[in-house]
Amino acid sequence: MALYDRDYTRTVDGTYAEVKVSSSAAFMKKTYQLLAASMVAAAAGAFVTLPYAETVMQYRWLIFGFELFMLFIGLGMTRNKPGLNLAALFVFTFVTGVSLVPLMARLIGMGSGGTIGTAFLMTAVLFGALSLFAINSKTDFSSWGKPLFITLIVVIVASPINAFVLHSPLMHVIMSAGILLLFGLFTIYDTQNIANGAYDSPVDAAVSLYLDFLNMFTSLLSLLGIFGGDD
Repeated sequence: MALYDRDYTRTVDGTYAEVKVSSSAAFMKKTYQLLAASMVAAAAGAFVTLPYAETVMQYRWLIFGFELFMLFIGLGMTRNKPGLNLAALFVFTFVTGVSLVPLMARLIGMGSGGTIGTAFLMTAVLFGALSLFAINSKTDFSSWGKPLFITLIVVIVASPINAFVLHSPLMHVIMSAGILLLFGLFTIYDTQNIANGAYDSPVDAAVSLYLDFLNMFTSLLSLLGIFGGDD
């Protein structure tokens, strides 16, 4: 298993000593601790601002812009700066929680508030299963990077086209299902990369996994909201 690979060599006294003790297990533990803390920060952002859903809706594009700023600039500027990188991580995840408020408020208004908990539980189970699969699998998923990235670009382009031009409910369902599948595959890819030491910082690794979890949760929440609304 990738997390527990060990290399040994014989010492001068004939015993075996561990030459290269992988720190992957400790790195993964720290990563998942930060991931859990990030989810708490996101939940806090949603909880604190849920009573002000109308205001959040009014400024949703500003919030989304700040979210993108933190993701592509803020986290990059604080990379390898202990303390600051953690602050940037929690600011980013807090804001992502705020950005979920309009969707959550709509579901609550429809009487489908329980869908939120159901979607989170389903996401947690799916995410955990995919992560365990990636850690234990002997298959190398490193070649997935380029096709996954290309698919992500297609989704990023297609989503606003449907939202502002096509207005197709069927396309929205297809897009949500596609995003769920895409970030499920990203979870496998990112988890194996983390286990194989592709990240220098647990914060960077936690951001990757958090984005996978967030997008899976949002797509599931959207799908359950759509089919729940048909009842």
